[in-house]
Formats: sequence, C-alpha cells, structure tokens
Amino acid sequence: MVHLKFYASEDFSELNYALDETQIQYTSTAEMALQRIKERADGKAFPVTIFEDEKPSGFFVLDFGNDKFDLTDNVNSVLLRSLSVNPQLQGKGIGKAAMLEVDQFVKNHFKDCEEIVLGVNFNNPGAYDLYIKVGYHHEGKTMIGRNGPQRIMYKKL
Repeated sequence: MVHLKFYASEDFSELNYALDETQIQYTSTAEMALQRIKERADGKAFPVTIFEDEKPSGFFVLDFGNDKFDLTDNVNSVLLRSLSVNPQLQGKGIGKAAMLEVDQFVKNHFKDCEEIVLGVNFNNPGAYDLYIKVGYHHEGKTMIGRNGPQRIMYKKL
C-alpha cells in the first residue's frame, strides 16, 4: 500500500537512487532537490517521501515559493516538483498511487491550498498520461522549462 509522509533524513538511504539519462532530463534526484531546498532556505518547500508499505520508494517536493507563479496566478496553490520513483520499483503503480494520495495529503497539511500545479515536458508523454489519469487538466498553457517546452497542468482541490 502506498502512503506519503514528510521526508525524514532516515529516508535518504533508500531515496539515494540514480535516475537514467532520460529521467534526469525531466526531474531531479532526491539529493538534488534536497540541496536546492537547503540553499533556498525560505521554508516554503516541503519534501515528501513516497512509501510502498513501509519502504521509502519515491520522492517529490511541494513548493509554495514564488516559482509557482510561473504556472498559476493562484496564491493558494502549490507547485509539485521533482517527482521520482526508484527505478527498481517503477512499473508497479507506485507513482500513480502516490499522485492519487497527494490531494488528501495536501488538504490535511495545508488547509488553505486550493490547487496543485505542475509542469510536464512535451517529450515526456508517459508522465503527461499519468497526470491526466489522476485528474490533472491541461488547458493549453505552456512554458519553457530547463529541457524544452512544458505543459502546465493543474488540479483543483
């Protein structure tokens, strides 16, 4: 069973997995994301560990900082970024299950949040399809990301 918890340092050994050349184009490793949070130090980014049963299996960040305004005008939104699942565990539905759990996780911990936003690269159709399946919408808005054009997607809570 997949569930989410705020990241704890003891999760790191299981989250210190490498991503292949393709995946690293579209997301960050947990180590890279945690380093960015540490450097930023504004207290507006919250790392989250994805657990399958009791084993750390994936990672993402809920970012309430100003970067979200590149995707939305909604002050009561959060940017979901740096999503990854351990490559040895991919294909088991962990990412999909986590994205189905994130809505309630956000509602439980961030009462004022009304919307989750994210960017998905045009060249990453698997991720786009996943987000559509779990209720995200794309209304044509795009932006240029670090590796090309991205679709801006959102989900109202």
